[in-house]
Amino acid sequence: MKHYILLLLVFSAGLASAQEPGKDPKTTEVWAITPPTISPGAAYGNAPSDAEILFDGKDLNSWSTPDGKPAKWEVKDGIMTVAKGTGDIKTKGTFGDIQLHIEWRTPAQVEGDGQGRGNSGIFLQERYELQVLDNFQNVTYPNGQAGSIYKQTAPLVNACRKPGEWQTYDVIFMAPRFSDNGRIAVPARITVIHNGVVVQNNTEIWGPSQYIGLPYYEKHGAASIRLQDHGNPVSYRNIWLRRL
Repeated sequence: MKHYILLLLVFSAGLASAQEPGKDPKTTEVWAITPPTISPGAAYGNAPSDAEILFDGKDLNSWSTPDGKPAKWEVKDGIMTVAKGTGDIKTKGTFGDIQLHIEWRTPAQVEGDGQGRGNSGIFLQERYELQVLDNFQNVTYPNGQAGSIYKQTAPLVNACRKPGEWQTYDVIFMAPRFSDNGRIAVPARITVIHNGVVVQNNTEIWGPSQYIGLPYYEKHGAASIRLQDHGNPVSYRNIWLRRL
């Protein structure tokens, strides 16, 4: 926070002097803050050097069941797949503001329709669901389709690939802020890029996802990322995040 205050003071001083003729343009150059240098991924989707790897295709060591027991989803050929009936899994680590990359695939063999077709979900801080669903020529309620903030905000477009093809979500999530009295001060916000297309643009999240009823905030801190077992064999790979 001190760095941002310093930046604001330096920039304000620069604006003031820039209005005076004959002043040096260097007054608006900020040298006090130097962004750290990282190595970006070699290709799109590759984790940068400052990322935390949540799933590298080898094991589920970074994951557990909601009650802390070993995760029981299947891991094979660099992919983890929902094992029906084993329940949700969540990260052992907890997070606040993040950049998240996650790749997912619904089954190539289509079964069911609507919400019963390739259904899973990504719960940020275990509360705010980014829907995973096969919506390639599959109609459901718009605020429940892939790319939606479940039961809240529909995606701007349907960017789904065909069943059995890998899809990507790149997410910028800003966690909610609460007042000392527990009331919401700043709601959570999310930007989602689905297969390279913006489907949520700095969208305000109204509260934890609710299947029935309206969402409402309750004070909480950093929390895990949870992946949903909805009974469909949805697969995931190449999951990493950066703390913001």
